Amino acid sequence: MALVHPEKLLERITVDADVMVGKPTIRGLRITVEQILQFMAGEGTVQELLDDYPELEKQDVQAALLYASRLVHEEQVFKVSGN
Repeated sequence: MALVHPEKLLERITVDADVMVGKPTIRGLRITVEQILQFMAGEGTVQELLDDYPELEKQDVQAALLYASRLVHEEQVFKVSGN
């Protein structure tokens, strides 16, 4: 499989207020980025995920992981001083 530019992968992530209450989904399907991440965190494999959701493609999983990594990359932590 040819490498896909990261920005092209992120085009697979869609946000629509009318689909899954506006949560980020894969290509407008009713499969959220969150579902994919939870599946993978639960020690599921990519192949198991693809078997369970035949409409998904390997690049969809890559897109979900990239999307999550970008969110974490942008996260900032600020020290709050107490009184």
